[in-house]
Amino acid sequence: MSEALDGVINQTVRKPSVLLIDDDPLITESLGFILNKDYQISSAESRAQAKLLLANRHFKPDLALVDLGLPPLPHDPAEGFALIEDLLAHDSQIKILVLSGQSDELNMHHALTLGAVDFIPKPANPALLQSRISHHLMLKRVETQQQPQQSMAIIGNSSATTTLREQISQFSASVFPVLIEGESGTGKELVANALHQQSNRTNHPYMVINCAAIAPELLEAQLFGHAKGSFTGADKAHKGFFEEASSGTLFLDEIGEMAYDLQAKLLRVLESGEFYRVGETRCIKSQARIIAATNKSLQHEVTKGNFRSDLFHRLSILKIHIPAVRERDTDNLLLLQHFLDFYAESMKPVRLNDQAKRAWQIYDFPGNVRELRNIVIRLCTKYPGQSISTSQLKLEFEQQLTSNDHNQHEIFNSQLIQQKISADKINLNHLLQDLEAFVIHQAMNLYDGNISKVAKSLKINRTTLYSRMQKNEHK
Repeated sequence: MSEALDGVINQTVRKPSVLLIDDDPLITESLGFILNKDYQISSAESRAQAKLLLANRHFKPDLALVDLGLPPLPHDPAEGFALIEDLLAHDSQIKILVLSGQSDELNMHHALTLGAVDFIPKPANPALLQSRISHHLMLKRVETQQQPQQSMAIIGNSSATTTLREQISQFSASVFPVLIEGESGTGKELVANALHQQSNRTNHPYMVINCAAIAPELLEAQLFGHAKGSFTGADKAHKGFFEEASSGTLFLDEIGEMAYDLQAKLLRVLESGEFYRVGETRCIKSQARIIAATNKSLQHEVTKGNFRSDLFHRLSILKIHIPAVRERDTDNLLLLQHFLDFYAESMKPVRLNDQAKRAWQIYDFPGNVRELRNIVIRLCTKYPGQSISTSQLKLEFEQQLTSNDHNQHEIFNSQLIQQKISADKINLNHLLQDLEAFVIHQAMNLYDGNISKVAKSLKINRTTLYSRMQKNEHK
């Protein structure tokens, strides 16, 4: 009976599929061994072999791990770059992670420009690799779930939420930029999405770029594209986001992190609709509508000299403030029910008893909607289908409020370290990585997430800081 049930489960629950492309069979074999438990694995040792697999139009892996150095010239990334284009031409929804020994910034830049979502240098830590694969597949599932409902209504009936919905309706038809301000976790991308979906541009591209996630020297080429030969490895000219967005919408998330000199080039596009690809003198026009978002006060950043006053005034012709959850009265109960319904297909929803509901209503959710959603997921995972008591709920609140700082302080407790050394359970490399992550975390808190100030205080450049932050992201 148990075996029969296992068979039914195995037939109905499809593992995500991963395509491995590497010219070293030992690497594909070892990666296959590591990933086989959780994923359906296919492999190829060259671009030509991969293209044979892609010739089957029904072959659509969820994610591809691509080595840039492929035959016939393993030290030339051109074949790897071409394969990224092949994969996206076959399926625009595939997530591509570059796993390469050719880890210089130019290769990383070009791979991301082509459409890869991540770049992991070899040799990859297995735990990190699995974490990044899981992360990108989770994002893909969320994107797939939300595609049919991109214009999802803003949940809530408070006066603040009603005002927000009215602003979205009013501003969506405009051609002018919109600046969205709000704390982290309030749903700025959801609002940007709604502005696009309710506009007359809904059938045109909607593109998103996070200005804080890309090193400044790479962001310019991502936005404006680059000419053939503009840097080593640029064997083709490539469009940037302004060209790709065409007559659609370009959402610039975390605009407050954009480098000051790049802000002037963005201002030019907003004023004239014109820009230049990196390494090119031909003027290109764009009709993309700009939506920008930040969790900072850009007015305050202007006062501090971190953000251009002229760009701020250009972006904030239309401005939306997204209220924090604590400013939305009883909306948090509606949000609770929304997320219980949203995840009901994959998890058994919980129920809150009356006392727990009252505790839920008075909690201020400092992490806003993102924190609220995460608590719902944890409750449904830990107590599937159960009635949640006040004590169980408060435990989740306390765990959420316990800062990572306390946990990280434990890492550097001298007595604890001595115990680990004596028990032969110390790993210096891991400890140093923990220390690095801890110091960066403290600096980010001290300087309110200002990347330039954090890099300066740590005596490293911004590119190095971005790299270290990406490396420590899985911690």
